[in-house]
Order: sequence, then C-alpha cells, then structure tokens
Amino acid sequence: MEINAQLVKELRDQTGCSIGKCKEALVEAGGDMDKAALVLKKQGAKIAAKKADRQTGQGLIEAYIHGDGRVGVLLQLLCESDFVAKNDAFRELAHDIAMHIAAMDPQYISSQDVPAKVIDKEKEIFMEQIKKEGKPKTVAEKIVAGKLNKFLTEICLLQQPFIKDETQTVGKLIEQKIGQIGENIKVGQFTRFSI
Repeated sequence: MEINAQLVKELRDQTGCSIGKCKEALVEAGGDMDKAALVLKKQGAKIAAKKADRQTGQGLIEAYIHGDGRVGVLLQLLCESDFVAKNDAFRELAHDIAMHIAAMDPQYISSQDVPAKVIDKEKEIFMEQIKKEGKPKTVAEKIVAGKLNKFLTEICLLQQPFIKDETQTVGKLIEQKIGQIGENIKVGQFTRFSI
C-alpha cells in the first residue's frame, strides 16, 4: 500500500514518533491513523520494557508554580544522556508531570514505594467497613482488594490517570515517551508544596 507524506506527517505530529516509525506503523495499519497510533503505542511499551534496566544518570529538575504561587512542585526526571535531558520533548514531559503533581497531589511514585504499614492500615479500615455491611469473608476479600487498588491509584503518581489525557496513566505516558525518545526515563523524586 502507498502511504503519502501528508498522512505520515499527521501521524508524526500526533505521536511525536520518527518519520520512519510512523510510515512503518501506517503500512502495518493499512493507512488507518487510529490503528497506526495504537501500533506505535504498543511499540513504545515494548521499547520501554527493554530499556527499563538501563542506568538513568542524567536528567533535569523541573520547577512548576501554580495558583498565584500557592502550589509548587520540584520534580527530578531522569534519563540516560544529557542530550535527551536538553530535548524539547523530554522537557515538555517534565513540565506535564510536574503540573500533574501540582493538580493531583500524589504521595508516592509507584505502589512499590508505599510502606507496608500504610497498606496494612488501609486494608484494616476497608475490612472494618465491609464487616459492618455483613458481607461474607470471600466477597469481603475481593472488595478489599478492589478498594486497595483504587486507593493506590489515587496516591501513586505512575498509576494516576494523566490530567491532560485521562485515558492513560502517567506511567503509560512515560512509556510512550520512552518509545519516542529511545531512552529510559524515570521519575527520580518529587516534592509538592502548598499554602
């Protein structure tokens, strides 16, 4: 199938991926833009998985101030090289994540960072709530697991729905950027201040 340059340009503008990758995705998708974008997302996830163990010794500190100076965020976003740290797409990602942190106030980067005592306390609270409702133990455990998952989604940055596109999480956004940029990217740490 012949893929015209305009179609490739539109997909590139939409996804930020290279011209070559966009053309390959369009060929694979038979010229369908939505399918091609999905192909690129899947490729980004595969690339992110391959690069997950790579060292991230470079990056930048992003400062974001919101609400007439009433909320501020400092974010450390890490990558593999200083070349990527100076890249506009990387800087935009850092800005977007810092803005997300200001808006959503996550407490931890990922669910692996949540202390066991916090999880145990929440389980205990959820179990008490379920017991008061008189649910059977087997049903109660499933309900508690669901409530705990929802709780972790609310407090963990990488699991939160991204404020600019709630169809994807912050973690999936980072995976997508890893696929576009071609280097491992990680949130090092962040701090949110508010008055």
